[in-house]
Amino acid sequence: MTGLGKSSFNALRLAFGALVVAFLVIPLAAILPLAFTDSVFLTYPMTGPSTRWFDTLATSEAWQRSIVNSMIVGTGATVLSTVVGTLAALGLRRNLVPFSGVLRSIFLLPMVVPAVVLGVGMQILYARLGLASSYAGVIIAHAVLCVPFVLVNVSGSLASIDPALERAAASLGASPGTVFRAVTFPLALPGILTGAAFAFATSLDEVVITLFVAGPNQTTLARQMFSSLRENISPAIAAAAFLIILITLILALAVKGAAILALLGKRKQVLPAEE
Repeated sequence: MTGLGKSSFNALRLAFGALVVAFLVIPLAAILPLAFTDSVFLTYPMTGPSTRWFDTLATSEAWQRSIVNSMIVGTGATVLSTVVGTLAALGLRRNLVPFSGVLRSIFLLPMVVPAVVLGVGMQILYARLGLASSYAGVIIAHAVLCVPFVLVNVSGSLASIDPALERAAASLGASPGTVFRAVTFPLALPGILTGAAFAFATSLDEVVITLFVAGPNQTTLARQMFSSLRENISPAIAAAAFLIILITLILALAVKGAAILALLGKRKQVLPAEE
């Protein structure tokens, strides 16, 4: 490829990337400013700035309960899916388990199966198990959706680990548990944290399955937003969306910071050894 052709290709690629980013960001840029309007309608132009709708989230019993429920369900689903997804990634690593490809596909099914189908199936199952309209049921349902994200991220981190490092630790007399704790886990930690962040964000945003398995006492923030859209479209919905996006960004920054700190810690351990 000539220099002119390469420059044209790079310009085309940059333009395409900009269009994709604009396609994703413009809807958010259109709705989020309305979280700070003093009007009672989601309309432009804004009559003036106000934080009244954030006050509504903080003072309304329904919104307060939904926020607390989202934190409870999101935390529980994140912990459960992170443990299950990490163990699954370790078990399916390097295709040592028979039919590992089939098992991996089964773990990834919740990403492709329609949420309505999962919701109906879980509702029928929960009715027989006595988990309907319970926090445990909602947490398990959300964890099922979150496991694929953890599995993909942790599998990517494990694939980047040089097997020679683990073999070297084992050759020095380290037990399998020690190899995992001292070598595998620290190297896979960025992927685990990223998967956990994706899991929490997925749980925070999930509404369809929640409609099927949650009761009135387990109303999450996303379900409350859905109910408000059906009853009365108000800027409180934009304020709730702003809150969800803010929490997601904080999680992403926290994961990035933790990954950087882990990398710096490993470098500090390597440098004295080299000296």
